[in-house]
Amino acid sequence: MKSHRALLALAISAGLLALAGCSKSDDDTAQTAAGKTAAPADAAKSESADAFVGRVNTTIEEMTPELTSAAWLGATYINPDSQRVESAANERWLTKNNEFIAQAKAYDTQGLDAATARALHLLKTSSSMPAPRDPAKLKELTEIASRMGATYGSGKWCVGEDCKDIGQVSQILADTDGSSYDEMRAAWEGWHSIAVPMRKDYQRFVELTNEGAVEMGFENTGDVWRAGYDMPAADFQAEADRLWGQVQPLYEQLQCYTRGKLEEKYGEQGSINGMIPAHLTGNLWQQDWGNLWPLLQPYDGVGSLDVNGALEKQRQDILSDLVAKAGGMRNLTAAKQVEIERQADLEIATRMTKLAEGFYTGLGMPALPESFYEHSMLIQPRDRDVVCHASAWPMNTDGTDVRMKMCIKPTEEELTTIYHELGHIYYYLAYKDQAPVFQGGAHDGFHEAIGDTIVLSMTPEYLASIGLVDQPAVSEEAVINNQMRMALAKVAFMPFGLLIDRWRWGVFDGSITPDNYNQAWWELKAKYQGVAPAGETRGEDFFDPGAKYHVPGNTPYTRYFLSHVLQFQFYKSLCDASGHEGPLYTCNFADNPEAGQRYWAMMQRGSSQPWQQTLKELTGGEQMDASAVLEYFQPLQTWLTEQNQGKTCGWEPAKS
Repeated sequence: MKSHRALLALAISAGLLALAGCSKSDDDTAQTAAGKTAAPADAAKSESADAFVGRVNTTIEEMTPELTSAAWLGATYINPDSQRVESAANERWLTKNNEFIAQAKAYDTQGLDAATARALHLLKTSSSMPAPRDPAKLKELTEIASRMGATYGSGKWCVGEDCKDIGQVSQILADTDGSSYDEMRAAWEGWHSIAVPMRKDYQRFVELTNEGAVEMGFENTGDVWRAGYDMPAADFQAEADRLWGQVQPLYEQLQCYTRGKLEEKYGEQGSINGMIPAHLTGNLWQQDWGNLWPLLQPYDGVGSLDVNGALEKQRQDILSDLVAKAGGMRNLTAAKQVEIERQADLEIATRMTKLAEGFYTGLGMPALPESFYEHSMLIQPRDRDVVCHASAWPMNTDGTDVRMKMCIKPTEEELTTIYHELGHIYYYLAYKDQAPVFQGGAHDGFHEAIGDTIVLSMTPEYLASIGLVDQPAVSEEAVINNQMRMALAKVAFMPFGLLIDRWRWGVFDGSITPDNYNQAWWELKAKYQGVAPAGETRGEDFFDPGAKYHVPGNTPYTRYFLSHVLQFQFYKSLCDASGHEGPLYTCNFADNPEAGQRYWAMMQRGSSQPWQQTLKELTGGEQMDASAVLEYFQPLQTWLTEQNQGKTCGWEPAKS
């Protein structure tokens, strides 16, 4: 997914308040005369709620730079030293955050100032990784978390001495024309092998976080996650089911059409009991089917948008210019040639990022700090292992140091990922004047939706305006082609966005036990996505959930599903604000000051009020609603239904 797309787990999953760490000067009021930490109830009696929240805010502000730097090193310099530094920093903030959560629970919120009561609520639901109070177990938890992250980040599929990282594996799957069925299957299975060593660690991780959740007053870790949505946890799960029910018919039509095309190409190997073989979607996790475009394109060449070709040409032009300035290729040593190639990679990555920045500044938002381009990791280093998974980072609470971590390639998918990640960055900048405890999204789905709303406005007309494509043709066939492109990213993703946390919630509450981790994973993949592994059943020797970054990285995932609903709601509201007329899918609000002003005003709220209120200020309603998704894709849904006439759509249900 744009891939989409992970946030700094410590900083964003619960807002920056989760980064609260201990220091020698910030906890005097919570100490007893004997120098030991006071019981939460005693601390609450000796410190007013207002004073406590003020101390929390000060702690966050002071400790964030150290903690984010440790996490940054852990992701961009993977080695035992950085793991040790990151683990120690995590241990410090988890210890302090446990104290904060315990004390926050001791206050009676009746009669408190609204902002103070809100801050206490956020504190009590803040942790995506609830930690046990026992220091030894807390230390064990942080070491496991760091170890799983490093295992994923340094993971490689090796055949003999030939080892491929995730980028190289993904390229094999993405080349759906050039790679054979067997080559794609081998690559898919090879990458999933990197998760096997995580299995025991993850089982222990669940035990430890569940213990921490119970100590915080919750039933399990999943209960903690669901409690952060300004509604009862059970109501939230029902709300997610309701939203899925709105879009499920559209997805089922897309799955049916895609399966049919795969059957035409691969014969009986193209489907498994009505499901799509996992290695044939062009994506490791079947969350984005864009690489199947050559197979699924409704009308060959109509409204062609060769963004990949345009970006690659820009890179080649940059490289040619650098080589000419250096005196020609024949005058370059091998080392110098590599260096110039790297310069070309960095230059095109920077250009792509500045294109995205230009959309945001065109709406009236501020330019990125100069330090952004100095400190961000925009291309993959050659000298060390890093986590290439794209992410946006707030390194402090005043907005002066924001960064992006990504291994950018000159492709359309990477370009849209940049637009998405800058959505996070601009959200950080928008709410930087809020108290640190309110520096987070209205809920985590908001954070993911900000940039993707911008991506929806990257219409063919917009891409032409920035010189990446020719002026697009206008026809019904071109509309269907453009909608199919978008659906392969947006609609194809939705069930995947739902199932990861469905699996984890089951793991956390014990309904999915360690002896059926993998079986339950594939049952959910079948139920929601209509996807299955080729060949024999993937048994419990595997740990396929761990092959997705967000599982070892402990990033809650329902946010991404919610964002795929919210982004269309946001988009429709901003299109209305811009004065757009015509079908929703044609709207491009680039450079529109009214849309920019309304969006920025919503973003500035951060998490200072319930998300329902923030949503209402932008859209006029307090309920998440997928009707804008259906309005946007109405032409495609009608077309798919026509194409699927006479076919047997649907697939065998998951096992009970």
